[in-house]
Amino acid sequence: MTSTTTTETFDSDPARPDSEPAIAGSEVGFATRAIRTGHLRTPESEHAEPIFTTSSFVFSSAAEAAARFAGDVPGNIYSRFTNPTVRAFEERLAALEGGESCVATASGMSAILAVCMGLLKQGDRILSSRSLFGSTTMLFNKYLARFGIETDYVPLSDPDAWEAAVDPRTRLFFCETPSNPLTEMADLSRLAEIAHRHGCLLAVDNCFCTPALQRPLELGADLVVHSATKYLDGQGRCVGGAVVGDRKLVGEEVFGVLRTAGPTMSPFNAWVFLKGLETLELRMLAHSERAAKLAIWLLEQPAVERVYYPGLADHPQHALVGTQQRTGGGIVSFDVRGGKPAAWSLIDATRLISITANLGDVKTTITHPGSTTHGRLKPEERAAAGIGDGLIRVAVGLESVGDIQADLARGLPRS
Repeated sequence: MTSTTTTETFDSDPARPDSEPAIAGSEVGFATRAIRTGHLRTPESEHAEPIFTTSSFVFSSAAEAAARFAGDVPGNIYSRFTNPTVRAFEERLAALEGGESCVATASGMSAILAVCMGLLKQGDRILSSRSLFGSTTMLFNKYLARFGIETDYVPLSDPDAWEAAVDPRTRLFFCETPSNPLTEMADLSRLAEIAHRHGCLLAVDNCFCTPALQRPLELGADLVVHSATKYLDGQGRCVGGAVVGDRKLVGEEVFGVLRTAGPTMSPFNAWVFLKGLETLELRMLAHSERAAKLAIWLLEQPAVERVYYPGLADHPQHALVGTQQRTGGGIVSFDVRGGKPAAWSLIDATRLISITANLGDVKTTITHPGSTTHGRLKPEERAAAGIGDGLIRVAVGLESVGDIQADLARGLPRS
């Protein structure tokens, strides 16, 4: 049995009055896919997607049970790896990313683990960008290394460094773009060309952009990884993850890890993510608009030494915005003069903004990466990744941008 596949075209079926209303013979837009894909109506004719809170499913006969367990006949077996609500989320996200298959997982980190467990073996090497979420680095360095999978790190935006670091054992290129928290960007088309020329796969963490702003599969990536906890939900309610790609890599290999090891997304969380996807495009554009205004405002503050935001003209990879990436996104990071004491003082002075390391919420959040998201890294690892003591990351929410600016101003020295 493989993970569910999807297309971007709706075909009418007069014999199925219980199915989602068809848009016959046309390829529909992103917003329509985000609202209409994945829901197969039950005999109750519900309009909203149902939540299937069941651990198992009943078979009509012993023969049907055997056929489903063998994978000869598709259908529900056990909610660890087959659940209609989870499947609806998988189909919808696959349609938005332009992939054939999606596997939903319990968290973004379990999605990355499932990719590595499903596609790598002892002796293989990962070639990764140096700019990574701290937990991803810990997974690679501390845990995968125990099983004989080693990781080499290179600068995210330097294609020549990726080329030079490939060796015969390299099997997987892994990157997040924009990076967390410095919003550095990779040229994905170039990176995919290098990876494929050396017989490697390219996996991209698309957490910061989501398919509303960036579609790595269209740029040559083989796999897309998500922390659904972030923008796919959009309101900070649930934890989940997902992997999107083709029928073989994701639908068989990654799905096999989920079926056997069970890092399973709950039906309730899948339902929350389904509803989040319905407004994804609207939210991402609104986050981006506010983030751009905040970034420009921060440039004018004397206590701010540097602002990291892809939408700014002086961002090193600004040229990729508008070609690879639709807008600058919703994350703004900046260095404040005075190091860690000044950064903590600014964060503590806020009254509106939430002090939390999560992101992708309608509520603006703020964190000090060096002591939170990247706090478990060694000082030299943080330095190599460009994470300074004065760095602050703001995930811009959907409040009035003037209120966000006023709240940050409470802790910013005037001169």
